[in-house]
Amino acid sequence: MSVLVVGLSHRSAPVSVLERAALADGARGPLLRDALAAEPAAEAVVLSTCNRIELYADVNKFHAGVAELSTLLARHSEVPLEELTPHLYVHYEDRAVHHLLTVACGLDSMVVGEGQILGQIKDALALGQELHTAGRLLNDLFQQALRVGKRAHSETGIDRAGQSLVTFGLAQFAPDALPGRRALVVGAGSMSSLAAATLARSGVAEVTIANRTVERARRLAHLIGEQGTPARAATMDEVPAALAAADIVVSCTGSTGLVLTADQLKAAVHGRGGAPLAVLDLAMPRDVDAAAHTLDGVHLVDIESLAAASADAPMASDVDQVRAIVTEEVTAFGAAQRAARITPTVVALRAMAADVVASELARLDGRVPGLDAKERAEVAQTVRRVVDKLLHAPTVRVKQLAGEPGGAGYADALRELFDLDPQAVVAVSRAEPGPVQGASSVVPPGVPVPMPRGDGGSNG
Repeated sequence: MSVLVVGLSHRSAPVSVLERAALADGARGPLLRDALAAEPAAEAVVLSTCNRIELYADVNKFHAGVAELSTLLARHSEVPLEELTPHLYVHYEDRAVHHLLTVACGLDSMVVGEGQILGQIKDALALGQELHTAGRLLNDLFQQALRVGKRAHSETGIDRAGQSLVTFGLAQFAPDALPGRRALVVGAGSMSSLAAATLARSGVAEVTIANRTVERARRLAHLIGEQGTPARAATMDEVPAALAAADIVVSCTGSTGLVLTADQLKAAVHGRGGAPLAVLDLAMPRDVDAAAHTLDGVHLVDIESLAAASADAPMASDVDQVRAIVTEEVTAFGAAQRAARITPTVVALRAMAADVVASELARLDGRVPGLDAKERAEVAQTVRRVVDKLLHAPTVRVKQLAGEPGGAGYADALRELFDLDPQAVVAVSRAEPGPVQGASSVVPPGVPVPMPRGDGGSNG
């Protein structure tokens, strides 16, 4: 079995396609179940954020796997396959591992070095574990991605190479756009919470939070107020009035339609006496009508314009260090997986040896019935010690050899030489993966920690 990833991102598809292909939270479970029901896939995990949709699977056939995963992505995103295919990318085996580790380190993000992707990788794995679609291979891979992402942020200066999507987006406005200004945040999910916290630290005079579920807006407003910035909650019906009173607007909801229309923004600028209005749209699909780009008095920054603005974000030396870490970790992951493939065979061999010892000791009891308990125990210990010593060197060495490139055949050779029962090896191979580890401290210093996900909240 081998890792295969089929997906699309801001690097392979225009925003218009990403918007249509975006998966709602409720669509991820059915996609994973359908992926597992497909013949080529034994495991599946979906990584879906505001600028990427990727389906990872453990497959036994490459071409059939690509065809099946592509079809599933088209079906569940409701974008016709012929329209989706030109924008899809495919990575297989080591290239798939390299891709996920690169994503985890923030090198494939719209803003290089952003740390939010690690939380999204953790969520993707947790869903796969909850639905029992992530088995040993993908569990190991995604756990490794979380560890490598954390390592990249702790051992290099990749945090300086780019900023979080929120911080980078706000930085597109004039330097004096935030301090002392009034802000409106539409949505109360994780990204909106991050935006509200960032605005509060940036020195805005007040923050209004509007959300479909006003209780969530109240909770977020209370948290912002505790940081020392006046904040209040509003309903979505109050948004037009709040727009006219705001100097900067950040919108990030889970809505599938427009939340802020060009007419609403035009009326807001008119109500402000023509004073300019800064608008940051972090949602995917977009919350703000793209026609607002043409409005006088409105400075709209959205996912598409952020993609164009982030080209000069990376710092070459830090990026090179992270790439070196990724290359090293891909090699280590491959060696570990190759070595792990032989472990069930080694365990089955030792189990067979234990059965032989037990059988021979029982036979000895029949032939030499006069042994007392002490003598019998000494003989049994001696026989087991001889078997262990005979098996130790070859089993240790075969694990080392299996971890090297081209070492996949050693497990087959061991099974053939010792005539091991294939079903015994399969039985040893079955094991449940452990819980998600290591994402609690992966957000780099200086990047605001997202508050609990609420109503809506597109993630970058």
